[in-house]
Amino acid sequence: MSDKPRQQGDDPVEVVVARVGKPHGIRGEVTVDVRTDSPERRFTPGARLRALPPRDSSSTLREVTVVKARWHQGTLLLTLQEVADRTAAEALRGTVLHATIPAGETPEDPEEYYDHQLVGLVALDLEGTELGLVTAVVHGAAQDLLSIRTPDGRDALVPFVAALVPEVDLEAGRVVVADRPGLVAPHPED
Repeated sequence: MSDKPRQQGDDPVEVVVARVGKPHGIRGEVTVDVRTDSPERRFTPGARLRALPPRDSSSTLREVTVVKARWHQGTLLLTLQEVADRTAAEALRGTVLHATIPAGETPEDPEEYYDHQLVGLVALDLEGTELGLVTAVVHGAAQDLLSIRTPDGRDALVPFVAALVPEVDLEAGRVVVADRPGLVAPHPED
């Protein structure tokens, strides 16, 4: 549920915590698509978040400060110090928000992982044959995808679901992929 780290080692890392949606009301409040299991920790008043607007955005904001967070009909609404009105809120639409966390922090759910924990893992098939290296986690609308760079330089996207990725072993530095023809390894007819 997070972004590739900007720093390595014992230094803090950045994780994706939300994507800004549409404005709510006329006072600059925004809806967010939450990308963290700990919204109560990430969106506390005073929290500073790095803002990465989409390419076509008119927003010049690169950092925002949370003033208030509240739930409304199952949607998290944020009031941000730098967003004063609906026009500014609309300009922020699509912006990805990042929080800085300590390097050793792990998600509360043992079945969840931060992106920086997955990037760099060796991908193996069920028989233990190396398929490549996890280079990124792509956050899609329906599910997350592991981007795997194969030894021959191709990039393959694998849905990060238990049926296709039955094992993640951070200590061993590997992830097991139930590969199918054409998923990571080339289809025999190609």
